[in-house]
Amino acid sequence: MGIAAQGCEQMANPVDLIEQIAHRNDWGYDRTAEEELTLIVGGTWTDYHVSLNWRADLEALHLACAFDFKVPDEKVGEVYRLIGQINEQLWIGHFDLWTQEGLIMFRHGLPLQSTLATVAQCEALMKAALEACEKYYQAFQFVVWAGKPSREALISTMFETQGQA
Repeated sequence: MGIAAQGCEQMANPVDLIEQIAHRNDWGYDRTAEEELTLIVGGTWTDYHVSLNWRADLEALHLACAFDFKVPDEKVGEVYRLIGQINEQLWIGHFDLWTQEGLIMFRHGLPLQSTLATVAQCEALMKAALEACEKYYQAFQFVVWAGKPSREALISTMFETQGQA
């Protein structure tokens, strides 16, 4: 295989672009397979565990960004209510509860039917995930750890502070 053909194959896999973005941002990452990448991204409230998977058969890049805490069984119902309320506000992606593990995660897919991913698309995918996680992390904390009702937890995260103390 010629060098030009090798370059096209590398660019056809958007996981390669995400790996470059991770390296540039000094995010810890592990390339577990040719079509799979896991990252640890430090946020304001916690570290986010991001998994990216390229499905060539679907021509889609899937992102799942999980929080570092588990939902106790007695909080599952209220967390589902919160997820529904949050998802109503999101334009892209959605939150989910992986019930087997009790993990909250943000998920989104980037369909690329017969086109190559761009750096801008991959950066936008990561930005959307991290911004959603940062915006709503505290609401999940309020429900899981403080026992707040979902509506109250969501309202408490809706205001934006101005300036610095």
